[in-house]
Amino acid sequence: MASYIHPFTPALQPLSSLTPDVTPQKCMMCQTRQHSVCITASENTPAAFADASQKLNLPPGMTLIEEGSTPLASFNIVSGTIRLFKSLPDGRRQIIGFADAGHFLDLTSSDICNFGAETIDTVEVCRFFHPQLDHLLASHPAFKHQLMNRLTLRLAEAQEQMLLLGRKTAREKISTFLLSRILHQHSTADTTIIPVSLPMNRSDIADYLGLTIETVSRTLSNLRREQIIAVTSHHSINILAPDTLRKLASGQEHG
Repeated sequence: MASYIHPFTPALQPLSSLTPDVTPQKCMMCQTRQHSVCITASENTPAAFADASQKLNLPPGMTLIEEGSTPLASFNIVSGTIRLFKSLPDGRRQIIGFADAGHFLDLTSSDICNFGAETIDTVEVCRFFHPQLDHLLASHPAFKHQLMNRLTLRLAEAQEQMLLLGRKTAREKISTFLLSRILHQHSTADTTIIPVSLPMNRSDIADYLGLTIETVSRTLSNLRREQIIAVTSHHSINILAPDTLRKLASGQEHG
Protein backbone atom coordinates (compact mmCIF):
# COMPACT_ATOMS: atom_id res chain seq x y z
CA MET A 1 0.00 0.00 0.00
CA ALA A 2 1.12 3.53 -0.65
CA SER A 3 2.02 5.50 2.43
CA TYR A 4 0.56 8.80 3.50
CA ILE A 5 3.06 11.59 2.77
CA HIS A 6 2.79 14.99 4.44
CA PRO A 7 2.68 18.32 2.63
CA PHE A 8 5.42 20.73 3.58
CA THR A 9 4.93 22.55 6.91
CA PRO A 10 6.58 26.00 7.16
CA ALA A 11 8.78 26.96 10.10
CA LEU A 12 7.32 29.07 12.89
CA GLN A 13 10.36 31.37 12.98
CA PRO A 14 13.87 31.37 11.46
CA LEU A 15 16.63 29.61 13.36
CA SER A 16 18.74 32.76 13.22
CA SER A 17 16.19 34.60 15.38
CA LEU A 18 16.85 32.40 18.41
CA THR A 19 19.18 33.46 21.22
CA PRO A 20 21.69 30.70 21.99
CA ASP A 21 23.01 29.71 25.41
CA VAL A 22 26.81 30.07 25.28
CA THR A 23 27.58 29.69 29.00
CA PRO A 24 30.38 27.22 29.85
CA GLN A 25 28.19 25.61 32.53
CA LYS A 26 25.74 24.24 29.97
CA CYS A 27 27.88 21.17 29.25
CA MET A 28 28.38 20.24 32.90
CA MET A 29 24.64 20.57 33.56
CA CYS A 30 23.59 18.60 30.46
CA GLN A 31 21.64 15.44 31.30
CA THR A 32 22.20 13.96 27.84
CA ARG A 33 26.01 14.13 27.84
CA GLN A 34 26.44 10.57 29.13
CA HIS A 35 24.29 9.22 26.29
CA SER A 36 25.68 11.18 23.36
CA VAL A 37 28.91 11.80 21.45
CA CYS A 38 29.81 14.31 24.17
CA ILE A 39 30.44 11.49 26.64
CA THR A 40 34.13 12.03 25.84
CA ALA A 41 33.92 15.46 27.49
CA SER A 42 35.45 14.52 30.83
CA GLU A 43 35.35 16.60 33.98
CA ASN A 44 38.54 18.34 32.79
CA THR A 45 37.50 19.19 29.23
CA PRO A 46 33.83 20.30 29.09
CA ALA A 47 34.91 23.92 28.55
CA ALA A 48 36.27 22.99 25.11
CA PHE A 49 32.90 21.52 24.12
CA ALA A 50 31.04 24.48 25.59
CA ASP A 51 33.23 26.92 23.66
CA ALA A 52 32.61 25.04 20.41
CA SER A 53 28.82 24.89 20.70
CA GLN A 54 25.68 26.92 21.31
CA LYS A 55 22.56 25.53 22.95
CA LEU A 56 19.24 26.44 21.31
CA ASN A 57 15.66 25.92 22.49
CA LEU A 58 13.36 25.24 19.54
CA PRO A 59 9.53 25.28 19.50
CA PRO A 60 7.49 22.56 17.78
CA GLY A 61 7.21 22.85 14.00
CA MET A 62 10.50 24.69 13.44
CA THR A 63 12.72 23.79 10.49
CA LEU A 64 16.17 22.99 11.88
CA ILE A 65 17.72 21.91 8.58
CA GLU A 66 16.47 23.09 5.20
CA GLU A 67 16.90 20.50 2.49
CA GLY A 68 19.11 21.74 -0.36
CA SER A 69 20.74 24.49 1.71
CA THR A 70 24.47 24.82 2.39
CA PRO A 71 25.27 23.11 5.71
CA LEU A 72 26.96 25.54 8.11
CA ALA A 73 26.56 23.60 11.36
CA SER A 74 25.92 20.18 12.85
CA PHE A 75 23.54 19.50 15.74
CA ASN A 76 23.56 17.33 18.84
CA ILE A 77 20.03 16.75 20.16
CA VAL A 78 19.77 17.29 23.92
CA SER A 79 16.02 16.69 24.32
CA GLY A 80 12.90 16.31 22.21
CA THR A 81 12.31 14.64 18.85
CA ILE A 82 12.97 15.75 15.27
CA ARG A 83 11.50 14.32 12.06
CA LEU A 84 13.89 13.88 9.13
CA PHE A 85 12.45 14.04 5.64
CA LYS A 86 13.23 14.27 1.93
CA SER A 87 11.16 16.30 -0.50
CA LEU A 88 9.49 14.89 -3.60
CA PRO A 89 9.29 16.74 -6.95
CA ASP A 90 5.58 17.53 -6.47
CA GLY A 91 6.20 19.28 -3.13
CA ARG A 92 5.28 16.41 -0.85
CA ARG A 93 7.80 14.85 1.50
CA GLN A 94 8.75 11.42 2.79
CA ILE A 95 9.78 10.95 6.41
CA ILE A 96 13.05 9.00 6.52
CA GLY A 97 13.65 8.90 10.26
CA PHE A 98 13.27 10.38 13.72
CA ALA A 99 16.12 11.84 15.76
CA ASP A 100 15.91 11.86 19.56
CA ALA A 101 18.08 12.94 22.49
CA GLY A 102 21.68 11.83 21.96
CA HIS A 103 21.37 11.77 18.16
CA PHE A 104 24.08 13.78 16.35
CA LEU A 105 23.11 15.27 12.99
CA ASP A 106 26.49 15.49 11.25
CA LEU A 107 26.51 17.64 8.10
CA THR A 108 30.25 18.23 7.75
CA SER A 109 30.76 15.87 4.80
CA SER A 110 28.10 17.36 2.50
CA ASP A 111 28.14 20.35 0.16
CA ILE A 112 24.35 20.58 0.44
CA CYS A 113 21.87 19.23 2.98
CA ASN A 114 20.31 16.17 1.35
CA PHE A 115 17.50 15.98 3.91
CA GLY A 116 15.38 18.35 5.94
CA ALA A 117 14.75 18.30 9.69
CA GLU A 118 11.83 19.72 11.65
CA THR A 119 11.02 19.68 15.36
CA ILE A 120 8.04 17.57 16.43
CA ASP A 121 7.88 18.84 20.01
CA THR A 122 9.96 21.30 22.03
CA VAL A 123 13.59 20.49 21.27
CA GLU A 124 16.96 21.47 22.71
CA VAL A 125 20.02 21.17 20.49
CA CYS A 126 23.67 22.06 20.71
CA ARG A 127 24.75 23.72 17.47
CA PHE A 128 28.35 23.20 16.33
CA PHE A 129 29.41 25.55 13.54
CA HIS A 130 31.77 23.62 11.31
CA PRO A 131 35.04 25.52 11.94
CA GLN A 132 34.63 24.99 15.70
CA LEU A 133 33.59 21.37 15.19
CA ASP A 134 36.60 20.69 12.96
CA HIS A 135 38.90 22.11 15.65
CA LEU A 136 37.18 19.98 18.31
CA LEU A 137 37.59 16.83 16.22
CA ALA A 138 41.29 17.57 15.63
CA SER A 139 42.08 18.31 19.27
CA HIS A 140 39.98 15.53 20.86
CA PRO A 141 40.61 12.17 19.11
CA ALA A 142 38.27 10.36 21.54
CA PHE A 143 35.44 12.63 20.43
CA LYS A 144 36.20 11.92 16.77
CA HIS A 145 36.24 8.18 17.49
CA GLN A 146 32.92 8.38 19.33
CA LEU A 147 31.38 10.34 16.46
CA MET A 148 32.56 7.80 13.88
CA ASN A 149 31.06 4.98 15.98
CA ARG A 150 27.73 6.81 16.07
CA LEU A 151 27.77 7.37 12.31
CA THR A 152 28.46 3.65 11.77
CA LEU A 153 25.46 2.88 13.96
CA ARG A 154 23.29 5.23 11.87
CA LEU A 155 24.38 3.39 8.72
CA ALA A 156 23.33 0.08 10.28
CA GLU A 157 19.97 1.63 11.19
CA ALA A 158 19.52 2.78 7.58
CA GLN A 159 20.12 -0.78 6.40
CA GLU A 160 17.55 -2.03 8.90
CA GLN A 161 15.10 0.53 7.56
CA MET A 162 15.52 -0.88 4.05
CA LEU A 163 14.61 -4.33 5.37
CA LEU A 164 11.73 -2.85 7.34
CA LEU A 165 10.18 -1.20 4.27
CA GLY A 166 10.92 -3.97 1.82
CA ARG A 167 10.18 -7.27 3.52
CA LYS A 168 8.24 -6.96 6.78
CA THR A 169 4.48 -7.12 7.25
CA ALA A 170 2.56 -4.22 8.78
CA ARG A 171 2.45 -6.00 12.14
CA GLU A 172 6.20 -6.64 12.02
CA LYS A 173 6.88 -3.03 11.00
CA ILE A 174 4.89 -1.57 13.90
CA SER A 175 6.52 -3.98 16.37
CA THR A 176 10.00 -3.13 15.08
CA PHE A 177 9.24 0.58 15.31
CA LEU A 178 8.07 0.28 18.93
CA LEU A 179 11.19 -1.72 19.81
CA SER A 180 13.38 0.99 18.26
CA ARG A 181 11.64 3.57 20.47
CA ILE A 182 12.47 1.44 23.52
CA LEU A 183 16.14 1.32 22.53
CA HIS A 184 16.26 5.10 22.02
CA GLN A 185 14.63 5.84 25.36
CA HIS A 186 15.90 3.14 27.73
CA SER A 187 19.39 1.82 28.38
CA THR A 188 17.95 -1.54 29.44
CA ALA A 189 14.61 -3.22 28.79
CA ASP A 190 13.63 -6.25 30.82
CA THR A 191 10.31 -8.09 31.01
CA THR A 192 8.59 -5.44 33.13
CA ILE A 193 6.24 -2.77 31.81
CA ILE A 194 8.19 -0.29 29.66
CA PRO A 195 6.87 3.25 29.06
CA VAL A 196 7.49 4.60 25.56
CA SER A 197 7.03 8.16 24.32
CA LEU A 198 5.57 8.63 20.84
CA PRO A 199 5.68 12.39 20.18
CA MET A 200 5.06 11.86 16.47
CA ASN A 201 1.48 11.45 15.24
CA ARG A 202 0.00 8.41 13.47
CA SER A 203 0.53 9.94 10.03
CA ASP A 204 4.24 10.43 10.82
CA ILE A 205 4.52 6.75 11.77
CA ALA A 206 2.59 5.68 8.68
CA ASP A 207 4.81 7.75 6.39
CA TYR A 208 8.00 6.42 7.96
CA LEU A 209 6.91 2.77 7.78
CA GLY A 210 5.37 2.92 4.30
CA LEU A 211 1.87 2.21 5.60
CA THR A 212 -1.48 3.99 5.63
CA ILE A 213 -2.75 5.80 8.72
CA GLU A 214 -5.63 3.32 8.91
CA THR A 215 -3.22 0.36 8.97
CA VAL A 216 -1.14 1.93 11.74
CA SER A 217 -4.21 2.66 13.86
CA ARG A 218 -5.68 -0.80 13.28
CA THR A 219 -2.41 -2.57 14.12
CA LEU A 220 -1.91 -0.56 17.32
CA SER A 221 -5.51 -1.31 18.30
CA ASN A 222 -4.90 -5.04 17.76
CA LEU A 223 -1.74 -4.93 19.90
CA ARG A 224 -3.68 -3.14 22.61
CA ARG A 225 -6.55 -5.65 22.45
CA GLU A 226 -4.02 -8.50 22.77
CA GLN A 227 -2.55 -6.72 25.85
CA ILE A 228 0.88 -6.38 24.26
CA ILE A 229 0.70 -2.60 24.65
CA ALA A 230 -1.46 -0.17 26.64
CA VAL A 231 -2.17 3.36 25.45
CA THR A 232 -1.62 5.79 28.33
CA SER A 233 -2.06 9.06 26.42
CA HIS A 234 -2.15 10.40 22.87
CA HIS A 235 1.68 10.46 22.75
CA SER A 236 2.74 7.60 25.03
CA ILE A 237 2.16 3.89 25.53
CA ASN A 238 3.29 1.13 27.87
CA ILE A 239 4.86 -2.02 26.46
CA LEU A 240 3.22 -4.80 28.50
CA ALA A 241 4.83 -7.80 26.78
CA PRO A 242 8.24 -6.84 25.36
CA ASP A 243 9.24 -10.46 24.68
CA THR A 244 6.13 -10.98 22.55
CA LEU A 245 6.83 -7.71 20.76
CA ARG A 246 10.36 -8.88 19.94
CA LYS A 247 9.00 -12.13 18.48
CA LEU A 248 6.48 -10.22 16.39
CA ALA A 249 9.21 -7.89 15.09
CA SER A 250 11.41 -10.81 14.04
CA GLY A 251 8.54 -12.72 12.40
CA GLN A 252 8.64 -15.55 14.97
CA GLU A 253 5.07 -14.93 16.09
CA HIS A 254 2.36 -13.88 13.69
CA GLY A 255 -0.85 -13.84 15.72
